[in-house]
Amino acid sequence: MQNNKPLILVTNDDGHEAKGLAALIEAAASFGEVVVISPDGPRSGMSHAITTIVPLRIEQYKNENGISFYKTNGTPVDCIKLAQKVVLRNRKIDLVLSGINHGANSSVSLLYSGTMAAAIEASFENIPAIGFSLLDYSPNANFDAATKIASNIIEKALKDGIPAHTSLNVNIPKQPIEKIAGIKVTRQTKGYWNEDLVEQFDPYGRPYYWLVGELVDTDHGEDSCEWALRNNYVSVQPVQFDLTAHQHINSLKKWEE
Repeated sequence: MQNNKPLILVTNDDGHEAKGLAALIEAAASFGEVVVISPDGPRSGMSHAITTIVPLRIEQYKNENGISFYKTNGTPVDCIKLAQKVVLRNRKIDLVLSGINHGANSSVSLLYSGTMAAAIEASFENIPAIGFSLLDYSPNANFDAATKIASNIIEKALKDGIPAHTSLNVNIPKQPIEKIAGIKVTRQTKGYWNEDLVEQFDPYGRPYYWLVGELVDTDHGEDSCEWALRNNYVSVQPVQFDLTAHQHINSLKKWEE
């Protein structure tokens, strides 16, 4: 910490000009020293991708409030690595915040999310981390309620801590603050994306494809993220990076030789 203030790293996957990033910086600024490292353009759906075939570059500037900004040609996960190994390499990062994403990262969308990949990357190194998403995909979404909710959760995280090697996936309904029912700690909803690739043609007659789809919720529990969001609750979901299906290890032991 510097001057007893937490050092807070802020990143996202929608790029350094996204309204959601500005909202998250606003939410974080009153709690500590904020440093921002963000992609130089949209990186949605990048999941845990890292850059290995081209050099990573960083450009530094300050915003009108004097907050240090760095933008990079890398991915959200690259932003965390650059923070640890380059920009803040001699300092302890107290909290990583990612978002506020334009759109949901509930259910299996978590696995595609660059927003959450940045938070999960931080948890590898046992840095407390939170990914925030608002259920509004518009570039001009209203983040007033999301900013207040993010501030509330940041305060709780700094006061109470986050479990070791765990990040939080926070999804916020598209509602004004007075219609938010509260906060629910949830589990990941069982579901899948029903997808299609729409074929179109360029002016030369060559085909190209756009991925489209919708989330299919196959879960009937009232403790899932999708249930919480449908009922106007903020979903706070603890996420771990151990993907082992521990419950099936013993049944597969017979395969051992």
